Amino acid sequence: MQQRIVRMLKDRGVDLDCIAGLVLELQLPYNPQLTQEECCRNVEKVLEKREVQNAILTGLVLDIYAERGLLPEPLQSILTRDDPLYGVDEVLALSITNIYGSIGFTNFGYLDKVKSGILENINTKKEGVVNTFLDDLVAAIAAAAAARLAHQYKQSEV
Repeated sequence: MQQRIVRMLKDRGVDLDCIAGLVLELQLPYNPQLTQEECCRNVEKVLEKREVQNAILTGLVLDIYAERGLLPEPLQSILTRDDPLYGVDEVLALSITNIYGSIGFTNFGYLDKVKSGILENINTKKEGVVNTFLDDLVAAIAAAAAARLAHQYKQSEV
């Protein structure tokens, strides 16, 4: 299942290195020796979790179905325009961040606001492309991986 999720993300224009870049951005100020490779390993560890896989699968399929016009109204229109009052996309993403506690939650909030790295590209509206869930899921994966690293780094200091 993890390989399928990675392939689905790649098909949507997101590879693990892009997500790892967000993790590095979040954690480098706290751990100056952190590497891109270590960030990528932690992204992979987050993606091993079944509940993460299920959240990603659900969100990506909804984006894909919305692109194809396969959803009933009003859901079709809500997802196509990425209605800011919808919020279910953030709630689904928070199911990923909550696995790693409040650090994951605050990391997600930061990424959701600044939309840096790959998130800026995903969030740019393009005709015929629906990324209502994708941007939040990618931010959540990065936030969770950063939280995972933060927990490990703190433990090594003790």
